[in-house]
Amino acid sequence: MASLWSSLEKDVFNPQKKRLLETIRVWKTGKKKKMSILCVVVDTFRPMQPFLVKVKVDRGDQYKIVYRWPLAELKLVDGKTLNQASLDFDLQFDKVYKWTASSFDEKKTFIRCLWKLNHRFLASSITFVNVPSCAAEGRQRSQEDRKDTAETESQEELSAYQEMTPKEAADVLKLMEEYEPLVNNSVAFAEQLSNDLQVLDEANLRAIISSEKRVTQLMSSIDEALAEVARVEETLQIYDELLGSVKQEMDHIYQENSLLHRINSNKTRLMDEILFLTTHLNLSREHCDALSQADLSSPSKVKACIAAAEALSGCMNIQIQPGYRKMQSVAEQLIMFETLKQNFENAFISHITSIFELQGNAQVPALGQPIDKLSAPSHGHHHEELVPYTPLMAWLRNANPVLFCDLPKVYAQNLSRLYDREIKAFLEQAKTFLLGRRKGSLQESLEKPMAMGSRQQSRWSLPGGREGQEDTLDKGNVIKQMLKQVLRELQPLCTAEQQFIEQFFQLSQGAADLQVLETSATKGGESMASPEDPPCTKPRSQLEEPTTRLLSEIFSCLESELRGFLDVCNKVHPFSCLQVLVTLNDSIFEMWGSSSALLSSFLNTLLGNMLLLAKSSFNKSIGTLCKEIEEAKMPSKMKGGILPSVSRFEEFVNLSEEVFRTARRRGELDKAHLRLAGSVFSSINSLSSANLKVNTDMVMMENFHHFHCFLCKKKIHCLEGKKREAKQRYSEHMEKYVIKYLGQPLEKLNHFFEGVKARVAQGVKEEEVSFQLAYSKQELRKVIEKYPGKEVKRALETLYRKIHKYLSPEENLLPVVWHAMEQEFIRQYQEFEDLIQRCYAGSGIAMDFTMEDLLSYFNSITLSNM
Repeated sequence: MASLWSSLEKDVFNPQKKRLLETIRVWKTGKKKKMSILCVVVDTFRPMQPFLVKVKVDRGDQYKIVYRWPLAELKLVDGKTLNQASLDFDLQFDKVYKWTASSFDEKKTFIRCLWKLNHRFLASSITFVNVPSCAAEGRQRSQEDRKDTAETESQEELSAYQEMTPKEAADVLKLMEEYEPLVNNSVAFAEQLSNDLQVLDEANLRAIISSEKRVTQLMSSIDEALAEVARVEETLQIYDELLGSVKQEMDHIYQENSLLHRINSNKTRLMDEILFLTTHLNLSREHCDALSQADLSSPSKVKACIAAAEALSGCMNIQIQPGYRKMQSVAEQLIMFETLKQNFENAFISHITSIFELQGNAQVPALGQPIDKLSAPSHGHHHEELVPYTPLMAWLRNANPVLFCDLPKVYAQNLSRLYDREIKAFLEQAKTFLLGRRKGSLQESLEKPMAMGSRQQSRWSLPGGREGQEDTLDKGNVIKQMLKQVLRELQPLCTAEQQFIEQFFQLSQGAADLQVLETSATKGGESMASPEDPPCTKPRSQLEEPTTRLLSEIFSCLESELRGFLDVCNKVHPFSCLQVLVTLNDSIFEMWGSSSALLSSFLNTLLGNMLLLAKSSFNKSIGTLCKEIEEAKMPSKMKGGILPSVSRFEEFVNLSEEVFRTARRRGELDKAHLRLAGSVFSSINSLSSANLKVNTDMVMMENFHHFHCFLCKKKIHCLEGKKREAKQRYSEHMEKYVIKYLGQPLEKLNHFFEGVKARVAQGVKEEEVSFQLAYSKQELRKVIEKYPGKEVKRALETLYRKIHKYLSPEENLLPVVWHAMEQEFIRQYQEFEDLIQRCYAGSGIAMDFTMEDLLSYFNSITLSNM
């Protein structure tokens, strides 16, 4: 209970500046599950008012005040304990509340608290019934009051003996000093004090007797003043009786003046309201005639209709009191306004729809043939024809949003037919120019990819000659020029249409409102079926924009026609996709960088989709080329030299670098270079399993060397890793080639010392190797005798001629390989000499030629073949 009391005080009543007096846990009679807490509280500030508060415990042990009654509104307390102890009791406010207490003691304490507050604050205004303890409580309370009174009196008596002040203490000390001789004799001191007190009493009596005369004079003066006041009151009463009739007349005049002022005020307000209604609900005859006739055949009549529609909106939008609408004249005027509005709406919608249909059925003008005159048709005259109706469109948007939201769809349905014809004719002209520029050669190139039966290489092989590459670049420049011209013409066409529809249909001002209106119109069953979306896939956030959605309906065929045009561009030659990708990238950057270009979400999405298409086509081309490079079969009679895959890679890189020379982005090209370089490496590595008539390491060495030199010349950043890898592979294969061919001049000697190294590696001591039968001194002498100096020189000359025969002269690798062989041969000679010194020490065995002889052999061979 103590924790409940403290929690209620801390969390509920202290913040509200209330003091808790009593609590009781109760529930409504018959509903024990819903327990509440009744609290008796008073204000902590004056005047104190008692309250009865009902508190409930929420989830999480949070207390919440449900209801609060001022205790002054409590009329009756029914304890229901007349004959037997009961837990029920009733409290009657505006209605009777029946409660059941959790215990009899809590109930008794609670009712006693109410009884005390009733006597203290409410003057016993609450009636207590069936509470027998209240009388005893009253008697007990009177006894307690008497006890309290006695205690209070005793406390007052005690409080009479207060502590002396410093001044009183000083006087007592002064008195004791004055009668110091008598202080030692208390009886004499008391007699002296008593004599002094008598003297003072006599002085006081004389002062009182002397002041009696003054008191008598004061009383007589008071009697005279009272008599004068009585006379003044009689005079005032006479004056009041005289002025009574005048007061009645003045009150009557004041009431009449108030009535006259109220009448004048009502007349003024009535005239103001009548003037307000007649002024703001009045539409001139000229405006009524303009709206009823709805003649929009000339600019002057259009302006008259605009002024009339604006005046009508001003009359219909005026705020009037609801009661005025019940007046017959006002109701008739509003009905007339509504009739005029509906008739004009229908006439205007019919007129503007007919203009949309005429524009949609217009003939496509003839387009120029030369490239410098190739241009998309302009819709400026169509827009100029519709611009005068812009104010009426704004009026219709505010007057009837449901009818207005259908007009953009009608416009898009009609104008899309005109744009379909114009865009198709425009792009057909561009295709015709591409096909006619080369006098049929392009048509043949378009047919070749469709007939790839015999050889795949004819599809993607690049022209090896200089003239072929120049012709390819010339074709690419034509594609670039034509594609730029097409994009340059389409961009202002889309921008002009976007600016017009945003101004004409107010799309930029209330896009969100238009979406809400379209949604409501769709729910009402009045929406029109939207045209089929373009085949492209756009983000949902862009499709939700009214401007983008409307442009997508107007230019419904633009994306598919552009796809067809890009397909034609991609078929001009195998790698037209390079030029298409660069042109699209550069065009998009130019549009984004132009301050005058107004790019919409539709145009951004369209160009983005075209760029994705170009990237996809480019990636497919690269994938096909990579596959052909990896699956290419080596010629059976190949005797070395540069592989076709390496040459094809060089041709592609030269062409692509020329095309991308001025490009702003080359991310796709770098990826393609890496893919192709990987395919070239795979093609070169496949030589290890091919049956070639020449040494495989030599061919791989030449191709990796050629690849490395080409990349060094081009300095392509993304291929730096491939360049380092090519150099490493070139060094590895040259080392293998050198080691393999060096075994031929001293083949038996090489085998002999390989066996010696094997024995030493197996654990045989070096000085014991000569005792092995196969590697004895006699066997070593026999092997050395087979390789005199002349024989070694003749074997080196044969090796040089063989290397010179198979190495391709274009790579100029002969001096490099021959120098590497010289270094390797000298290393082997030094190794052989070292093994003889360690394993055959003291035998006097030595090679038939020295280091100087070897150097002279290599120098003479090199000089003789220069």
